[in-house]
Amino acid sequence: MLLNNYYICSKTIFMQIEQLYTECLSQGAYYIESKGEAVIIDPLRDTTPYIKRAKRDKAAIKYVFETHFHADFVSGHVTLSKQTGATIVFGPNAATSFKAYIAKDGEVFTVGDITITVLHTPGHTMESTTYLLHDASGKEHAIFTGDTLFLGDVGRPDLAQKSANVTQEHLAGILFDSLRNKIMPLPNNVIVYPAHGAGSACGKNMMKETVDTLGNQKQMNYALRAEMTKQEFIKEVTDGLIAPPAYFPLNVKMNKEGYEHLDAIIDRAAIPLSPDVFEMLVKLKGAIVLDVRHQSDYMKAHIPKSIFIGLDGGFAPWVGAIIKDVKQPIMLVAPQGGEAEAISRLSRVGFDNTLGFLNGGITCWQTAGKQIDSIQTISAQTLKGELVLGMPIFDVRKEGEFSAAHIPEATHASLGYIDDNLDLFPASSPFYIHCAEGYRSVIAASILKSRGIHNAINVTGGFTAIKEAGITVV
Repeated sequence: MLLNNYYICSKTIFMQIEQLYTECLSQGAYYIESKGEAVIIDPLRDTTPYIKRAKRDKAAIKYVFETHFHADFVSGHVTLSKQTGATIVFGPNAATSFKAYIAKDGEVFTVGDITITVLHTPGHTMESTTYLLHDASGKEHAIFTGDTLFLGDVGRPDLAQKSANVTQEHLAGILFDSLRNKIMPLPNNVIVYPAHGAGSACGKNMMKETVDTLGNQKQMNYALRAEMTKQEFIKEVTDGLIAPPAYFPLNVKMNKEGYEHLDAIIDRAAIPLSPDVFEMLVKLKGAIVLDVRHQSDYMKAHIPKSIFIGLDGGFAPWVGAIIKDVKQPIMLVAPQGGEAEAISRLSRVGFDNTLGFLNGGITCWQTAGKQIDSIQTISAQTLKGELVLGMPIFDVRKEGEFSAAHIPEATHASLGYIDDNLDLFPASSPFYIHCAEGYRSVIAASILKSRGIHNAINVTGGFTAIKEAGITVV
């Protein structure tokens, strides 16, 4: 089943719409059913939930609609089509290595008693498409906007650049026209179903809500201001864009060309390995040891030079941001029973080269007499009394979080760019490190250790605990 997801359902006598939202990726896929026919929009690679959902309704999946070539995850379109016979549909300008139907702007698809109209809305990418759903009465009911329109934001226009002649400013201008000509003229009561919510790297300033009306977005979303000029739009949409994660182009390639079935990945990777074999393969294959347990367990004991990215946090995006290369061999240390989940979630973002997992976990590693490491911690309350010592403090939150409030003495070193700022950290003397809650700072500490910097002291509970302890912030 999909992990870390919840469902939002809209149902009438003629149709039903469900948003299957996956928190780890801040991603919304959609199931639409009418009169025994169903479509899936922007599915994840694990297709089991969609097939089960259709079976529950005794419905046949007729189409798999893709809003664009996703960069932040591997879609389930190829697998789902093979499993169900459903036609994969992309909008204009798309080109695939597998069989797919490339729709025309304005083309209409019938699903039971409803219709879905293709609205070509380029700008985020050139093939980006919005799907407009008309209900059984012909009324405009909802739009599935992909990364064209988010709640509170729009899709970043810098991911589809292919030459010096196609700049992010040029794409932003195209996006402006798409929004004004195709989306904003729609009725205010049309429901907006985007592909992502807050936390996704596909936009800058998304709302935490995942469903809204177009009318409210016209009031709330800076990019939909009626009086906005194209030049103002271009400036505001491109301002503050940071470099996208390195794995994005590789995911686009997989979504264009196809990929291996997830079940085959799990069968190949879910191999229990003894400590000796595990250790041998790490050296032989040049594998990263990825520890996906809870941060508290990792801090107590872990394999030296292993990288921590826990399943309980924003796992998949941080894997993509930290590991960089989807072909990198990975060896897992996972909570007992969580191995398949970790392999599946790695594959969501195209990391298919997991070689196996440590059988028996860290306990077995220790029993075998292997070396372990740990991370020193300190409570925020204790930190409060030690600030007078003047020891360096590093804040690894995002730029916006740091700008909003931070400890005056802290140096900002965002986790996403920590490898570019290794020279900021003392190589041989202790320092404090914190994030918002304690998840990202442990990732940072593990990276620093793997780079030979072993003196980080993690602040338990992060900035939340720091404020609660009464430490002065600015």
